[in-house]
Amino acid sequence: MTNLNLDIKNQREFYDNNGYLIVSDLLSDNEIDILKNETKEIFKGNRGLIDGLIESSQNEEDEDILKKYVAIHFPHKISEVIYSFLKHDKIVSILQNLVSENVKCMQSMLFVKAPGKAGQSWHQDEFYIPTRDKSLIGVWIAIDDANIDNGCLWIIPGSHKLGYILPRVKNENKSFADVDTVDVSSYKEEDMIPVEVKRGSVVFFNGYTLHSSLRNQTASNFRTALVNHYMSAESMLPWDQDGKLPPSDDLRDIVIVAGIDPYSYKEITDVNKPFLRPEVLAIKSKINVNED
Repeated sequence: MTNLNLDIKNQREFYDNNGYLIVSDLLSDNEIDILKNETKEIFKGNRGLIDGLIESSQNEEDEDILKKYVAIHFPHKISEVIYSFLKHDKIVSILQNLVSENVKCMQSMLFVKAPGKAGQSWHQDEFYIPTRDKSLIGVWIAIDDANIDNGCLWIIPGSHKLGYILPRVKNENKSFADVDTVDVSSYKEEDMIPVEVKRGSVVFFNGYTLHSSLRNQTASNFRTALVNHYMSAESMLPWDQDGKLPPSDDLRDIVIVAGIDPYSYKEITDVNKPFLRPEVLAIKSKINVNED
C-alpha cells in the first residue's frame, strides 16, 4: 500500500474520494512506547478497576495477562495518557482538515488482539454511533505493526459514498467474532484491501466506510491499536451506547478536542464507564447468539 503522507489539500481529496486516509509515522517511536507501556498498565489493573478484569499475579508475564482480553472501551476515562492522545496535535490538525474546525471525541477503544484472537466482521461505524451530519470518523493508531498475518484492518475504498446504513446478516465466517456482518457479496474480492501499516501510523476512516479485520494467525505477535471516534462539534449526538444509556437527542459525554463547543450551554456529562469487550460480539444484533 502506498504511503499517503499527502499535503492538506490532497489529504482531504483522497479522504473524500476513498473514505479513508493513511498517514505513516505520524507518531514517534517514543510516543508509541508510551502507549505500549500504558496498555500493559491498564490491563494489569493499575489505572483503575474495570468490571470483569481478572486480578493478575505478581509473577504473571505481561503477554499472558494481555492474552485474556480483546479490548477495553473508554480507557481514556481512567488513563491520563490515553486521554492526552485524544487531543494529539498532529491528529487534531488532520481531523480539522477532514471533518471541521470544531471537533469532539465520544469514544476510545484499546485493542490487544493476541495470537489466535478473532477479528471484527464487516461493518460501518455509523451503524453503532449515529451522527446527524454524517461526520463520524474513526482514528486507528497502530501501536504494533499491523499486517495480514496478525489481523490488520481491511477496507473497501469508496464504500462510504453510498451514504446509508447497510443491512446486517448472520455471520458464517469463523475469522470474525461477531454474530452478524454486512453482506459484502456485491463487492469484488479485489475491492477489499488490507491496511498494512507500521507502528506509529494512523488510519482515518469515514463512519460509512465498510471495514473489518480477520483473525490473528501468528504464534506470538499482538496487534495492539488505540481507536478513537470523533465527529463535528456542530452536530448533536443521538447515541444511547447500544441501549446501555437512556435515549438522548444529544449525548454530552464528550471531549472537545478542537475549536469551540456550540452546545456549551449544555452540561458535559460522565455516564460512560470503561468496560471489557466480549469475545463474541452481538452489538445491536437481531440475531440470537445461540442460533445454529
